Amino acid sequence: MRMRKKPNLIPRMERCAGVLITEPETLRGRWLEVYPGHKELHLEIGCGKGRFTADTAEQNPDVFLAAVEKVPDAMVVGMERVTERGLTNVRFLDFDAKDILTIFAPEEVRRIYINFPDPWKKSRQKKRRLTYPAFLALYAQVLPVGGEIWFKSDNDPLFEWSVEQFQEMGWELRELTRNLHENGPVGVMTDYEAKFHAEGVTINRVVAVKTEETKCDFSLGTSTDSEPV
Repeated sequence: MRMRKKPNLIPRMERCAGVLITEPETLRGRWLEVYPGHKELHLEIGCGKGRFTADTAEQNPDVFLAAVEKVPDAMVVGMERVTERGLTNVRFLDFDAKDILTIFAPEEVRRIYINFPDPWKKSRQKKRRLTYPAFLALYAQVLPVGGEIWFKSDNDPLFEWSVEQFQEMGWELRELTRNLHENGPVGVMTDYEAKFHAEGVTINRVVAVKTEETKCDFSLGTSTDSEPV
């Protein structure tokens, strides 16, 4: 779904500039030093309009949350939400997940959230999926043993495929469910998730935990970005 162009995008982002990091690579290995008073660093990849971001940060003031989003028209909504609430433990940044090692040092991140990513349904697009083995290997490098990936999706084929990738890459799977909200809402929701739940769409969720056996190397290979979709 294409995000509707937001009016006055630049002035809106300027008003929220205090929660935007434009050179995150300068913080590599120093996140909790630059932003002291937090016990852990968490990363959200693809934060969208930031409902999950703001609610998670508000409920966990002792955790610092780095929220990544490549669509500025979506990110500005999240920035406004965080700014309006006066939250100081979250910052937004724009970078590609494949560049994660330039932003975070080994074992610097304790938890990664991946909520409702693009499924990239065609087989030739699978390298773009955020749960493709090469991405899982990158995540494993910035997480310590025991570090977690919290993954949610409404797309059943993507979820089943992702579960297989986690297992093949040596992650331990916990809290696996194919109907997260069966007995009522569970945890913090994204905007899309709340909409899906209201429509009766089932939500898949799993927590993947890094183990001593988790693979940390897997090449992304040739980019598929130029292929037609």
